[in-house]
Amino acid sequence: MDACCETKAEELNALRGKHKTVLIVVLAINAVLFVVEGAAGLLANSTALLADSLDMLGDSLVYGFSLYVLWRSAAWKAKAAIFKGAIMAVFGIAVLMEAVYKILAGVVPAAEVMGIIGLLVLLGNGFCFLLLYRHRSDDLNMRSTWLCSRNDIIANVSVLAAAAAVIIFNSHWPDVIVGVSIAALFVKSAFTVLGESFAELHKLKSAAVT
Repeated sequence: MDACCETKAEELNALRGKHKTVLIVVLAINAVLFVVEGAAGLLANSTALLADSLDMLGDSLVYGFSLYVLWRSAAWKAKAAIFKGAIMAVFGIAVLMEAVYKILAGVVPAAEVMGIIGLLVLLGNGFCFLLLYRHRSDDLNMRSTWLCSRNDIIANVSVLAAAAAVIIFNSHWPDVIVGVSIAALFVKSAFTVLGESFAELHKLKSAAVT
């Protein structure tokens, strides 16, 4: 191996080391936020908080799997991204089912709890987003992870908007609407990640054949 290759290898290992540190931090933050927001969602009877907490759980699994494939091949990373997309789709369906239940039950959630917890989670996810932003173009693994973080910010702002609307209208509908919107965002992101991942796998297989 010549000096140039050795230098490139060292740079790659250093980059992966940075990825590992970032992923461990965001994994810990999302795991804590899942527990806090999930408990608050149950106490407040909020579909939006429960949906967002499931998002935190999904992200924790996603970041953990991203750590697992960090030093593996590009094919492994593409498969990991497919796994992430599948998680997004599953949680999207779960949120839709919860929204249907909330429509039938008609329970008005505790808006104050939604607002306080929503703001706390937004701050946590904002920090994760900033950590991941600089690495979003490093590879497919980090890009799909950053997409998850970006979606978190959008979902958190929606939860805060729903809390305000529940207070104004004294209705469960804002909570339901936000839950359905989060589900739609999950499904859309899932197709984006899955499409890019399958394209990457196809490219790798074609390169291997040639």
